[in-house]
Amino acid sequence: MAAVRTSSEIGLNRVAIVAVLLVTIIFLAPIYWIASTAFKPRNLATTIPPTVVFQPEISPFVKLFAKRSQMRNPASPEEYAAAPWWERVVFDGGEKIVRDGKGQVQWSGYPSRFLNSLIVAITSTVLAVGMGTFTAYGFSRFKVKGEADLLFFILSTRMLPPVVVAIPMFLMYRAVGLNDSHVGLIILYTAFNLSFSVWLMKGFMDEIPKEYEEAALVDGYTRMEAFFKNVLPEAATGIAATAVFCFITAWNEYAFALIMTSRRAQTAPPFIPSQVGSGLPDWSVIAAGTFLFLLPVAIFTFLLRNHLLRGMSFGAIRK
Repeated sequence: MAAVRTSSEIGLNRVAIVAVLLVTIIFLAPIYWIASTAFKPRNLATTIPPTVVFQPEISPFVKLFAKRSQMRNPASPEEYAAAPWWERVVFDGGEKIVRDGKGQVQWSGYPSRFLNSLIVAITSTVLAVGMGTFTAYGFSRFKVKGEADLLFFILSTRMLPPVVVAIPMFLMYRAVGLNDSHVGLIILYTAFNLSFSVWLMKGFMDEIPKEYEEAALVDGYTRMEAFFKNVLPEAATGIAATAVFCFITAWNEYAFALIMTSRRAQTAPPFIPSQVGSGLPDWSVIAAGTFLFLLPVAIFTFLLRNHLLRGMSFGAIRK
């Protein structure tokens, strides 16, 4: 016979639901604010009280991707009619798109910075997760002399915040010519994420029974073949969860990108706040850049969402 739920239990459930909804709203409010500001006209971005209902515009995104300058005089009817539709929205704000002598649009620095973030974050994540998986497998399956000390040494690379070691790293990079280079940032982010990858993946490797490999070895497989055909599929959940966390860390990293790069390899995090400038900031453009910067992480996490819950609960590090 099913147990009858008491009024106190029902009340507690309702309180829990309200608490979850409240926490969700608190966490989603900044994201909503950024997303809504990204589609606001410049004059509505900083109104007091805030403007909630408005006509969405794409002018912030046009301004984000193209260089622009203030117009001394309003655009003439002929100039306005000859301009493409996406340039007219900039005219409406008293600005114009900067073009070169051949009439080609001059792009802003955001697309290249965004591409740099993709290159550095994806490459460093693949390297960190790949090396971390092999290293964790070695620690999990073989008796390594001084294993505890080695694992502690690997973990010690995460004990200091990036800003503490940024200056020494800058001096070393300058000496070897890796400043403002994609390779330099990839090496740095890979080394920074490697300890996290090793420790998390070791927990997953410890959870995979060794009998899988032993059976494969009896069947004539080599150790490497047994790893790729038996162990790696079982560790797919851990690899996915580790990749998400490594990608988020590399994607959002600010201190190293600010100090170690200036233009050629600069990523989006230090570039977006640099657009504030010393004059009147265009917060809608900054919000548009931030909104686009959030999308890759959100998409990547959404695609691997089925692995995250198990990845955060299964394969916990244990001795």
